[in-house]
Amino acid sequence: MEAMETPAEHYRVDEFSLARWQFADEPDLVAVVNGSLEHIGAWLIWATGGYTSGDCAEFLRRSRENWESGEAHDFAIRVDGALAGAVGLMAREGGVEIGYWLAREYTGRGLVTRAVRLLTAEAFRLGAGYVEIKHDERNVRSGAVPARLGFTKVREEPSEKQRAPSCAGTNFVWRLSA
Repeated sequence: MEAMETPAEHYRVDEFSLARWQFADEPDLVAVVNGSLEHIGAWLIWATGGYTSGDCAEFLRRSRENWESGEAHDFAIRVDGALAGAVGLMAREGGVEIGYWLAREYTGRGLVTRAVRLLTAEAFRLGAGYVEIKHDERNVRSGAVPARLGFTKVREEPSEKQRAPSCAGTNFVWRLSA
């Protein structure tokens, strides 16, 4: 397997941008996650019990290591400079998986759909053979993104052992091939 090339550290699309996480993003990230705990924590276990500066520092450290190793490329989604959420490419055998979340006040604007469209095209341009998106079967809004972008639902699988409160425990897996 040939590894995907490294993506750019910054992308600009209309009113939003994707930028590689920096240590200076910590205050914004802690505030945005804590401001949307009920919304984010319903689906993401790491946001169920609050999000501390220590949690954030650990994420930013891992994000930097993963970027350098090529294991993952994580981006802040910003709208007119304000942090709105996150999207990331995670290396998989022969392809990538894309994950994402948005603060509640930024949902319903097509931001994740446009960010995923951009990163899917970029992943293929950089050599990924496929892109996958996984979401809990109950997270209908998250599943609308791959459906809207022409991905095909290819399987269902048990989710991680520890789940967030709203999760059913089964993930839908969507795939788009290069």
